[in-house]
Amino acid sequence: MTDELTWGTMPTSEPFATALLLAIAGLLMGASVLFSRASNRIGVPIVLLFLIIGMLAGAEGLGRIEFEDYGFAFRLGSLALALILFDGGLNTPLAALRRTWAPAGLLATVGVALTAALIAVPAHYWGLSWPQALLLGAVVSSTHAASVFAVLRGSGLQLKRRVGTTLELESGLNDPVAVILTVALTANLLDPGQADASGIALDVVRELALGAALGVGVGYGGRELLRRFPLPTGGLYPALTLALALLAYGVTTLLHGSGFLAVYLAGMILGNGPLPYHNGLLRVHDALAWLAQIGMFLILGLLVFPSGLVEVAGPGVGLALLLAFVARPLVVALCLAPFGYPRVETLYIGWVGLRGAVPIVLATYPVLVGAPGAERIFHLVFFIVVVNALVPGGTVAWVTRRLGLQKAELPAPHAVLAIESRLPLEGELLSFYIDEALVVAGIALEELDFPEGSSVMLIVRGNRLVAPKGSATLEPGDHVYVVTQAEDRGLMQLMFGRPEAE
Repeated sequence: MTDELTWGTMPTSEPFATALLLAIAGLLMGASVLFSRASNRIGVPIVLLFLIIGMLAGAEGLGRIEFEDYGFAFRLGSLALALILFDGGLNTPLAALRRTWAPAGLLATVGVALTAALIAVPAHYWGLSWPQALLLGAVVSSTHAASVFAVLRGSGLQLKRRVGTTLELESGLNDPVAVILTVALTANLLDPGQADASGIALDVVRELALGAALGVGVGYGGRELLRRFPLPTGGLYPALTLALALLAYGVTTLLHGSGFLAVYLAGMILGNGPLPYHNGLLRVHDALAWLAQIGMFLILGLLVFPSGLVEVAGPGVGLALLLAFVARPLVVALCLAPFGYPRVETLYIGWVGLRGAVPIVLATYPVLVGAPGAERIFHLVFFIVVVNALVPGGTVAWVTRRLGLQKAELPAPHAVLAIESRLPLEGELLSFYIDEALVVAGIALEELDFPEGSSVMLIVRGNRLVAPKGSATLEPGDHVYVVTQAEDRGLMQLMFGRPEAE
């Protein structure tokens, strides 16, 4: 970007250029957040709305903002994806990795390659050369499960555990493979014949192995750093974990490893350890991930020129429908066949593999390096992402209910109690929902026989906070917070059932 911001044909000098830039950024981000409510109601991923607002603000939209800096967009997109993957890793339990690493890993590697190959065939039929068609396939080969879960949260649904963790792990693991394929096939487009299948396969194995090793190293090293060097104030901890995320991505990429895999695994290992101010850190990184998504999609929307979309509308829609109805379901069926997934789960995973941030960011790379046909590929990718979000994305909630894959969820409390601590504490704070079938329902606290180290700390009843005095009675529908010791956890679960957070 230059030192001047151009809005329409009116250049503005400093300091007004910066003020105008910040005002536009605030307006676009605020509008994106506020309009997300409408996105939830119609069942379309929120990130698609951010993209459309960016388009409307662009040079050919209502905002008339001229922006064609693909380099800045690629850098911002890489940063945003690193923050999103780090946040995803922080919230991924290691138990999920142990249960579904094999099917998710196969989808994220072999599945990505098969998807790229299947999409390349019709892309070549619609006028792209084989190198361009294979590049297009690689760019759109990865999924964006965050879009799926955004739709589900907006609809009040939760997926059954194995289905949800398979989609989540696949999305965290398949971005690195798509990046490696995109870079290799872009080089092949610039210098035909440079890349071959065996060379690309070796590059994939090498970059993933290095990314995994460095990501695990940063994760465990970060744990030890947080344990050995307590910081003077809680506000510094998010800055340190953000630094670890940037180091995991940056150093690994500089060493020709998969930075995206490294940052995802580093987040996973940190998130499954004894983090100081654990809940607060998760909230900060969740906010950073949303901020990254909004900014990234707005910038990418500014890059899209509607006049360039008209030319590729037919092939774009056709490729998007083939991806949603043929390529993705077929690849998922082949990859999950060895693992005994029921047909209904295989069908669902095949249907909801939404495309989102990664394909559009990757599509800027060929444009950035001047690959032939890159702008046509960029606009095709835009069409594929948008149609994919509207067709599978707009039906996720309906398909979840129709196939019976939603998980029965207890109603969430109106208030949440959490303990923030710089150092690990002995004992646990557990939350329970009082179902009418529980033995403790209708019983006063003074009548319950708690162990010496256990007690009720708070009762949440609708929009009321109830003091846990001895005469207080536990009523069906209450949410109860109990402090207990590790050795008494089993007894608490016998009394109150399964904790809400599990």
